[in-house]
Amino acid sequence: MRLKKKLERGVGKAIADFNMIGEGDTVLVCVSGGKDSYTLLSCLMALRERAPVNFRIVAMNLDQKQPGFPADVLPAYFESIGIEYRIVTEDTYSIVKDKIPEGKTTCSLCSRLRRGIIYRVAKEIGATRIALGHHRDDMIETLFLNMFFGGKLKAMPPKLVSDNGEHVVIRPLAYCTENDIARFARTMDFPIIPCNLCGSQENAQRKQIKNMLQGWAREFPGRIESIATAMTQVVPSHLADNSLFDFRGLTRDTLVAEGDIAFDRPELPAPSRVIPIVSEFTDED
Repeated sequence: MRLKKKLERGVGKAIADFNMIGEGDTVLVCVSGGKDSYTLLSCLMALRERAPVNFRIVAMNLDQKQPGFPADVLPAYFESIGIEYRIVTEDTYSIVKDKIPEGKTTCSLCSRLRRGIIYRVAKEIGATRIALGHHRDDMIETLFLNMFFGGKLKAMPPKLVSDNGEHVVIRPLAYCTENDIARFARTMDFPIIPCNLCGSQENAQRKQIKNMLQGWAREFPGRIESIATAMTQVVPSHLADNSLFDFRGLTRDTLVAEGDIAFDRPELPAPSRVIPIVSEFTDED
């Protein structure tokens, strides 16, 4: 129960901080059969019971026709918890296997195909929000993926407009850690369905980043929490992007956030700056 409350508190805080769900919203919750999406659905259902606003939840699973996919598991689970749901069957597995050479990463094409189907279903049911199960660690991994391999300072946002401009995509698990989600999924004994399409790609770049971050977490406790906090405290005047800060037009009269600290020792965040995230999501809670 403590772990359940901890995750629900994290989801509730993210929803409030980023205004993710409002009165009368219809939230399409994408459920893959993995630990993250099960946890997301569980938290949203629990929060709906005591939320100050009324909103509808529709769970959706995309059956991609992967060999051996247990098509009966999720309908039975949705029925058992009494949630409205849609099962959509599209053979994206064959498309991906046909288009992507053996041994190459399938994630990019697979995700594009999934997005298109999700947007279509969201429009069909009148969804105003599309909820995805990405968590805090996914967001941090994406930040480093883009820096190391894409040359961009960019992560997964907790809330954004869909590619077709018709929906708002939300990530209510933005403050929740993968470790807590995994523990919760084991405790709840969710009927986990493995992804055979991409699960065997051990050399994927994201797995390399994940291993790096896990090593940091073991060797330097608190580092990952500090990175998560840093993503919420960006100082554009101390980066180098002319589209975010007018470096060309800068004069002696230009006001900047922190001035010239280029030769100062880095200021480590005071405990009070990290506590809003760490204190609510530590194992002791």
